[in-house]
Amino acid sequence: MSKELMLQNIEKAQHEIDSKKNIVKNGKMRQRYHFMAQTGWLNDPNGLIYFRGKYHIFYQYNPYEGFWGSIHWGHAISDDMMHWEYLPLALAPSETYDDHPRGGCFSGSAAQHDGKLFLMYTGAANEGGGVGQTQCIAYSEDGIHFEKYEGNPVLTAPEGVPVNQFRDSKVWKHEDTYYMVCGASRDHKAQALLYRSDDMFHWTFFNVLAESRGEWGHMWECPDFYPMGDKYVLMFSPMGVGEHTSVYLVGDFDYQTGRFSHYISGEVDWGFDYYAPQSFLAPDGRRIIIGWANEWEWMPLWKDWGPTYKEGWCGFFNIPREVRMMENGTLQFLPVAETEILRQDPICQDMFVVTEAEAELKAGDGVAFELKMKIDLEETDADMLELILRSGEGKKTVCLFDFKNAQMSVDRNASDGWSRGVSRSTMFLKGKKELDIHILSDQSSLEIFANEYQDNHANNIFAGNAQNRILIRTYGGRAVIREYESYGMKDCFRGND
Repeated sequence: MSKELMLQNIEKAQHEIDSKKNIVKNGKMRQRYHFMAQTGWLNDPNGLIYFRGKYHIFYQYNPYEGFWGSIHWGHAISDDMMHWEYLPLALAPSETYDDHPRGGCFSGSAAQHDGKLFLMYTGAANEGGGVGQTQCIAYSEDGIHFEKYEGNPVLTAPEGVPVNQFRDSKVWKHEDTYYMVCGASRDHKAQALLYRSDDMFHWTFFNVLAESRGEWGHMWECPDFYPMGDKYVLMFSPMGVGEHTSVYLVGDFDYQTGRFSHYISGEVDWGFDYYAPQSFLAPDGRRIIIGWANEWEWMPLWKDWGPTYKEGWCGFFNIPREVRMMENGTLQFLPVAETEILRQDPICQDMFVVTEAEAELKAGDGVAFELKMKIDLEETDADMLELILRSGEGKKTVCLFDFKNAQMSVDRNASDGWSRGVSRSTMFLKGKKELDIHILSDQSSLEIFANEYQDNHANNIFAGNAQNRILIRTYGGRAVIREYESYGMKDCFRGND
């Protein structure tokens, strides 16, 4: 193994970043407060961890162009999950097991062991036509500079699992043992394979943690497994299940057998642009997840990855979310409280009535804003409430709350001349007195949360600054709005790359 070769490849990539970042940061579509790389392509979040007083985020990264390929691991740290400092790249392709031009250092996770920061990642091989996927280890004394383990790979695909369907390792520690869940496919059905280790280097197969019988597709990408109270959650992004991009299963788990039994399923997000979420524990005990704000070409409504490649970049992360469990065992996904530090220019109103006559709302500059409201369902008799976001120059994104048919939808067919599709979710309101709505808008995205943070829609839109009007109206009656508040959002990325 050549430690020098990885360092050379990191240096080469860093030169590419440094030569382009000052141009890329001025791109008109760059986000203002969602995490982005400095240049090039970004996809899955990796290695999320709180380590030595800092939040660490690693990410799948091609620094050379705004398209997927030759995957490295980017790295950044933060005190608050909003403002990030870029660090040197953590990993670069350099070995036969991770150096294919259409491969590299694929997704993985992080753990502390013996005072060091360990990364476990999927190597996409230069051998065997680039399809081979294995699990590999890298580690660091200072949490910044990493070296790959000489004994890599530490795991290869088990018998019956195709070598190109064994990826995305997620590690955690329970008592004195490390555990790892890995996505796989066997007989064209998805599996989450469970392994364990005493030392982070030597791993043995434990059990099939969970598997699809066909209802959840043929491959689970980026599986994650964590406790919530006395229950456990398996979270993954399924392949071959239509528009489902990020789902969760809730159930029971036995560390004696290594088997998970679920009885609740749900969606982390119903939008088109929420994929591969990974979780970690904040120092105060919160379970936080971060997801990639995009989709893959095999998804049913994929068009392409958007026009940002013209500015030399592609990809960002959705706002970090806190996971909470409801009394019925289903999960909520709330924007982390730290988003409040970005608020400015508040507008608050106790109550107003919305009718079929279109009215305008104000929130920041209408581009980067936060908006929250509650609909009084007992006083509302409208069939539907419509929110028109990022409207202007003949373009708009339409969010519709259909009380009569119990459905929430976000239509981006007229958003920007590029995007398409209508994301939909069932809006279960039986017995509820109010409907809460929470919107985070940024330069190139809308994240809309509703119904106790269970109807969540993350959708990318690539709208110009002239698309800055927010309109509201009803159909078939009136709606009573209570506790309205809105804010502008401070820039923490644009111009600060």
